[in-house]
Amino acid sequence: MKTQVGIIGAGPAGLILAHWLKQHGIHAVILEHRSREYVEGRVRAGLLEQNTVDILRSLGLAERLEREGYTHHGVYLSFDGMRIRVPFGELTGGRNITIYGQQEVIKDLTGAWLEAGQELYFETAATDIQDFATDQPKIYFENEQEGKGVIHCDFVAACDGFHGIGRQVLPKDSYREYTISYPFGWLGILANVAPSTDELIYAYHERGFALHSLRSESVSRLYIQVDEQEDLENWSDDRIWEELAIRLGTDGWQLQSGPIFEKGITPMRSYMIDNMQSGRLFLAGDAAHIVPPTGGKGMNLAIADVKHLVDGLVDFYRNNSLDGLDRYSSTALHRIWRAQDFSNFMTQLFHKQSEHGSFKYRLQKARFDYIRLSENYATTLAENYVGLPFEAFGKL
Repeated sequence: MKTQVGIIGAGPAGLILAHWLKQHGIHAVILEHRSREYVEGRVRAGLLEQNTVDILRSLGLAERLEREGYTHHGVYLSFDGMRIRVPFGELTGGRNITIYGQQEVIKDLTGAWLEAGQELYFETAATDIQDFATDQPKIYFENEQEGKGVIHCDFVAACDGFHGIGRQVLPKDSYREYTISYPFGWLGILANVAPSTDELIYAYHERGFALHSLRSESVSRLYIQVDEQEDLENWSDDRIWEELAIRLGTDGWQLQSGPIFEKGITPMRSYMIDNMQSGRLFLAGDAAHIVPPTGGKGMNLAIADVKHLVDGLVDFYRNNSLDGLDRYSSTALHRIWRAQDFSNFMTQLFHKQSEHGSFKYRLQKARFDYIRLSENYATTLAENYVGLPFEAFGKL
């Protein structure tokens, strides 16, 4: 099998990369080790930055997003029961976020790719990547039905997640690792109940963090901070709703409860490497970096990687230049470090980390009060939350 760009992973990064390359007349083949049913049913983040929405629109892939997504023009922040609103659009010149489940993005991208007759092989594991130091890299793969095979390509894009083959074959002496593990996790639920809010609510409470998000007019997504070693069996549906009502509570507002149809605990960590390429192998998304979900950056950061990779690949095929690809890591890392910092800031601001009333708590409260007092500080939060424009990093 031959292609110009071999893509490993049919998540948001791999699929958007393939569609974007196709728009420029560049051929790609996608390998995905999971089944289509698994990938399309896997519930992940649902917050799309302005950049992500703009990219999907430009690719002609936003029809259902425009119809079913929810544009949010602000976010509610609560601290010890006091709630304020940060108005995104007013502070950022009209940039906002859209709530639309990642699994829905995957369904849209997968459907459009296959309907166009393009190549995407599910249940096909990439087992090795070789010769990426040359101009003829190869992806070795295995499929239960058809056995083993190899893809000959010009470039390899590893969009295959934290446990994928991409980072495993990247030379170990070519990068440094950075990691933070937080001593708490998120217990998240999906419930068949209309949202009790029109925009997201982040809340600090002396019992721990809580977040109220939403998926549709009839489905709510909510989270609470729990110990990193917590057992899900300790949390009955009634206990979850009771805890959410306490942590999210403010005067004059009431949380509506309903049947929970999914729940799980997500660990909180930051991870990244400081080099995302070697020869003609390039990493994008979770293969190179993970952020805690507090800032909603995971999927958006992966798609930002893709933007820089597309720029470099288009420059190569149009102008026979490797300059853009040579700068891929350094270009992408500016935004990655910004996202890591913002995700850490939001995590530190709203999660209980020490005794209520302690020095660390007082610092958290001071930051929250400063958001209340300073439009400039609120603007900093808003522009990071909705996603800085790509041109904002042009001077770095």
